[in-house]
Amino acid sequence: MTLKVIGAGVGRTATFTMKFALEHLGFGPCFHMAELFADARRQVPLWLDAVAGRPDWDEIFQGFHSTVDYPSASYWRELAAYYPHAKVLLTVRDADSWFESVSETIFSDDMQAHLVGTPTGDMMKGTIFDHFHGGDIRDRAFMTRWFEDRNAAIIDAVPEERLLVFHPKQGWEPLCQFLNVPVPPERFPRVNSRDEITAANEQEGGMAKDDDAAESFGKSYIETLRAKAFAV
Repeated sequence: MTLKVIGAGVGRTATFTMKFALEHLGFGPCFHMAELFADARRQVPLWLDAVAGRPDWDEIFQGFHSTVDYPSASYWRELAAYYPHAKVLLTVRDADSWFESVSETIFSDDMQAHLVGTPTGDMMKGTIFDHFHGGDIRDRAFMTRWFEDRNAAIIDAVPEERLLVFHPKQGWEPLCQFLNVPVPPERFPRVNSRDEITAANEQEGGMAKDDDAAESFGKSYIETLRAKAFAV
């Protein structure tokens, strides 16, 4: 398999919604951080190799036709070069609301506490936090500027015909036109709100601290949200 769609949007830009949308349109399975957790024993070492400059993209994305969210979003430039025929999808939102969302969820101390000193923690550091180049992730001004500059760099680098800058509020039409597929009759999915991810974190007591817990969490969380994605 080869990637057909590369999601360049970082976490908390409706990436779980986009996972289910892309799968519904025939571009699945779609890789997402939750898929990494669901296959932690195999995926974490592969991403640690990517951090070390030895990525095996074909092995990482074996069985997947698209990818969204962290950690792959940090490597949008490398993936766009490696998969030259893939479309690039940049999901966006207001920078301040993004900062508030990541601060209260995936970047929070509560969610990261169990990962410190573990291979998964090292993977998260290398694929996500090191890409802030020493900036303070709690500094709103730094983070919102970083977010806006990053999006601008993607827009400047990717040819217009290959890139869609997309907010999920736009619905199916621009996404389907970009991917050259029919608009489905189902409503556009919406999952993984701040409340959903916070509740899942509280239930687990933080991000999974070992492979068994990670894989159990990843699989169950994907299926829980999949059931909600197109519910009326």
